[in-house]
Amino acid sequence: MLEKMSDFFKARLDGYDEHMLNEIEGAAAFYAFTATELPTGKKCRVLDLGCGTGLELERYICVNPDARITGIDLSAEMLEKLKTKFPDSNLNLICGSYFDVPFGENCFDAAVSVESLHHFTAAAKLTLYKKLYTSLKRGGYFVLTDYFAENATAERKYFENLRRLKKEQGIDDNEFYHYDTPLTVDHEINALKDAGFSRVEVLHNWGATYCVKASRP
Repeated sequence: MLEKMSDFFKARLDGYDEHMLNEIEGAAAFYAFTATELPTGKKCRVLDLGCGTGLELERYICVNPDARITGIDLSAEMLEKLKTKFPDSNLNLICGSYFDVPFGENCFDAAVSVESLHHFTAAAKLTLYKKLYTSLKRGGYFVLTDYFAENATAERKYFENLRRLKKEQGIDDNEFYHYDTPLTVDHEINALKDAGFSRVEVLHNWGATYCVKASRP
C-alpha cells in the first residue's frame, strides 16, 4: 500500500537514524563524505533539500558551526528532531515541498541533498534544478548523494510499477507517495546539465549510491 511521503516518514521517525545508518549500504561513509564536500567558509549559506533529521549535517556542523543552513522537508516531525539535535546552530527549517518553496536568487554558496530525490521524474527534477541553479551564487555548487537505477530498463520498471500501484489503489492526485523511482546516473547528470550546471562530476560511489557534484560557473 502506497503511503503519502509525509505520513511514511512520520510513522518511521523512531529508529529512523539507526535504520539509515545501519541498514543502507555505505550510509555511514556516504553521509560523512557528503559533509566533507560542503563549504567551510565562515557564515556560508547552505540549502539542504529533504534534510530529514540532518544525518548529512551532523559532521558538517561540527566542522563549520557558523554555517547558515536552510533545510526543507515535508515532515514536521523530522524537522523537530533535527532542531533538537542542533539547538544552537543557525538553522532555518521549512516544512514543505522543495518543489514549491521559493529558494531566492544568488543567495546560497552550496546546496545538498542526500537520499531524497530518488522519488521523482527527470522532468520534475529539471524544473527543480533550474530553480536550484538560480538560487546558487556564482561559483556555487550542488552536492547530490543518492541511489540510482542500474540501467535504463530498471529505471523504466520503477516508474511502470508506481503507475500500476497508483491505478490499483485508485490514486489519481498529485501528492507525493513514497515509492522509489531512481533515475540512472547518466539521466540524472543530463537533467543537471540541462538545468544549466556547467560541470557535473561523480565524486564517489558506494554500491548503487553515488555522490555527484554539479557546479555553477
